[in-house]
Amino acid sequence: MTEPQPEPSRVTISDPQTLRALAHPARLAIMEHLASTEGAVTATECAEVARLSPSATSYHLRALARFGLVEAAPSRGDARERLWRSTVQSWTIDAGRAADPSAREAERSLVEVFLARELERSRDWLRRAADEPQEWYDNSMLNESLLLLTAEELAEVNRAVLEVLRPYRKRSRTDPPPGARRVAIQYKALPLD
Repeated sequence: MTEPQPEPSRVTISDPQTLRALAHPARLAIMEHLASTEGAVTATECAEVARLSPSATSYHLRALARFGLVEAAPSRGDARERLWRSTVQSWTIDAGRAADPSAREAERSLVEVFLARELERSRDWLRRAADEPQEWYDNSMLNESLLLLTAEELAEVNRAVLEVLRPYRKRSRTDPPPGARRVAIQYKALPLD
């Protein structure tokens, strides 16, 4: 493992229009790709991860740019090639409990899209798990642990989990070992009652 790079500062997104702009599966895929990619990428490169055509991906990139989430980047030398980069590397959403109903609804819409994407990733794994190499099959996990915590203890658990994950973030690993693959760690800590 290489020495981890400093974690970029987290941006909190609370504006209803920006939350609605993000509430699209392709836009979440684009934002994830840009945030984990060093440098800038083309719409064609983003189209692969968004599973759209380059022209449809360009539309989504322009929409994200209108809300300041991405921006045009300097060319790599080919003036015909338009490059994009993220303006935020790490973000969280928080419309706030006291926010107006439109902000709360925009936040809910974005979370729904995020959860649907998370569920599809799990289903995709289940479809192909039997064909994966044994070491990946054996070390993959779907887990739920029911804990009994105070709010302060929950905050402590959240900090500890994020700290464990920090050195493995794709953007932080400048020289990952051979055989390293992208792995989605989907972590939720939600009170049940």
